[in-house]
Amino acid sequence: MTEDEAWEFVARAHTGILTTLRADGAPVTLPMWFVVLGRAVYLSTPPRAAKLARVRRDPRAAFLVEAGRAWVDLRAVHVSGRLQVVDDDAARQQVRDLLDTKYAGFRLPPERLPAAVRAAYAERTVLRLDPQGRLLRWDNSRIRLAEPPAAPGPGSHSPTEH
Repeated sequence: MTEDEAWEFVARAHTGILTTLRADGAPVTLPMWFVVLGRAVYLSTPPRAAKLARVRRDPRAAFLVEAGRAWVDLRAVHVSGRLQVVDDDAARQQVRDLLDTKYAGFRLPPERLPAAVRAAYAERTVLRLDPQGRLLRWDNSRIRLAEPPAAPGPGSHSPTEH
């Protein structure tokens, strides 16, 4: 998978797995909805979320998207980098609009949510993951598999037949 293909794969993915670090260095891994702009991953989170406190303390993070069920179909891209809070109002609004469009069919109507949940998600802090280093990427569907052995022809015997 080329780098361009990897970013296209990430952009098309539905859910990513974000890993941030606790103060003691222990990783915390969570599923997140996201969008890609350029070569950065954008996420949003409630302003009182624990992940936001972790990011402010240590911005190092990892992000993974994957697809495939059978081994031969597995594909994934892993992005390592640093998260930062997006302060620009126009950029925040653009990300919120893109998230709303991407996930419109997957969200519950707000009136179905408990008041406390609605309140927690009413305000959103936008985060940007800036990649550092190279992307880790793999696509098992591109592995050239060996052909299965040919079935014995008529009149041939397997080594265990007598």
